[in-house]
Amino acid sequence: MAEKKIGESSMKITSVCPVCFRERKIKIIPAQLIEKDNQIWIEKECPEHGRFEDIVFKDASLWKRWRLYTSEGRPPKVPFITSSPDGQKLYQRHRSWPLLVNLLVTNRCDLRCWYCFMNAGRSGYVYEPSLDSLEKMMQTAKKAGGIAIQITGGEPTVREDIIDILKIARELFSHVQLNTNGIRIADDQEFAQKLKGLVNTIYMSFDGVTREKNPWIDYSKKALDNLRKAGFVSVVLVPTVTQENLPEAGKIVKFALENKDIIRGVIFQPIAMAGSIKRVDPDFLKKFRVDYVDIIETIEKEFNGDISRDDFYPVAFVDPVRKLIEKIRDKEYPGFVASSMCGGATYVFWDQEKKKPIPITRFIDVEGLREFIIKDLLTKKGIAVKAKIAASFIKNVNRFVIKENLPSGLQHPIRMIVKAVIGGDYNSLRVFHYNSILIGAMWFQDPWNIQLQPRVERCVIQYVTEEGLISFCLYNGLGFGDELRKRYGMSIKEWEKKTGKKLSDDIWEKARKDPVLLTGRSK
Repeated sequence: MAEKKIGESSMKITSVCPVCFRERKIKIIPAQLIEKDNQIWIEKECPEHGRFEDIVFKDASLWKRWRLYTSEGRPPKVPFITSSPDGQKLYQRHRSWPLLVNLLVTNRCDLRCWYCFMNAGRSGYVYEPSLDSLEKMMQTAKKAGGIAIQITGGEPTVREDIIDILKIARELFSHVQLNTNGIRIADDQEFAQKLKGLVNTIYMSFDGVTREKNPWIDYSKKALDNLRKAGFVSVVLVPTVTQENLPEAGKIVKFALENKDIIRGVIFQPIAMAGSIKRVDPDFLKKFRVDYVDIIETIEKEFNGDISRDDFYPVAFVDPVRKLIEKIRDKEYPGFVASSMCGGATYVFWDQEKKKPIPITRFIDVEGLREFIIKDLLTKKGIAVKAKIAASFIKNVNRFVIKENLPSGLQHPIRMIVKAVIGGDYNSLRVFHYNSILIGAMWFQDPWNIQLQPRVERCVIQYVTEEGLISFCLYNGLGFGDELRKRYGMSIKEWEKKTGKKLSDDIWEKARKDPVLLTGRSK
């Protein structure tokens, strides 16, 4: 097999030993990225447990293109956890504000999904902070520069005071998300109505379009119907992808396009070998591991190339737009500064006349527009800089639109963006937004593939905890969240005595006698 080192001499890469981690130790070891037959692999060796390798990216050419786009962020302004529970420093400092803050409000759930990061029943304790504690954590997140928060779990809707939690979040943040399996929304139209006005976006689990791959599909559809009735127009589908449901990735995108009146995006999450998944070996990795390229290739085939890998760009690609907004408004915002390996996305529009999807890259020269922003707009100085930027934008904007490829009914898209960025006219941007869906993937790391540097130190999806902020991949992938939840939680027995409830009472009534509905697995 052809093998060569990648030119990474200026990038320090560190990882951990997965076997040491399984033995409840975090051992930092050096790692390197290797190119094998146009694929990128991580290789590392533990003095005690030997050599390990895992896939990072199944298309080296695409990986190298994504790596062209980087941007520097700002460290958070509040305490950030960068050391392991035993005190060893995992990396020197964190390099980004949170683009999205996760606030875990409970580890209880009404399901027992086999791949879940956490579950009170399996862990032996309940973590459920008080309203006062949650508000303090939200204040910390806001001080860190966060403007968007996701209320998550477990299943947050099992909390009786979830509406009160959302009200607090609504007062503090401009964008509030609720991460849910959708079961309560499907069963309770009145609850869906209560969410309106408190939640901007519903992040909803959605693992496929058939009952075989997504046993909850009927209830997912019912949840969407109830949200429609409540007036929601922003739902993001979140499929956890393994080799088992990978064939449905393109069909999930098709489902989203068919329901674009309410669905704003699909964010695929390749499975991470963490949480409930305890016994992992190379054979298990081979059977279940999925990377970005697997997902993109499945989408390419579903749409016969109308959506392709060339349409996807990493998170950092759009950061110059953030810098431009900061320059115009003289205000700091969280940056799109994640590592290129943290994920990629594209916007897709549906052309009603041609009856096919059209990615934004087919009718906007996105690379040319990005270069123009960097070299022309961001370099402008002096008085009346906003007017100078606006004038240059208007003068040059036509250069970047490929008019013959514009989706039917969509007027000059960049003019909408200009109005929003420079004039704050978000009504014009809303037309653009509601005629498209975002297709993206974010692959959270686990002990087998984790890169403390460069990925974790640049993480922009962060948890807020009682002890400060922490990267998503440390919180879930390396079990930090488990340690913190134990520290601030209580045993199941203690919780049941305190509340007068049984943890088993949480289980969804329809799943009590159906293991497929309970776990999401038919075998």
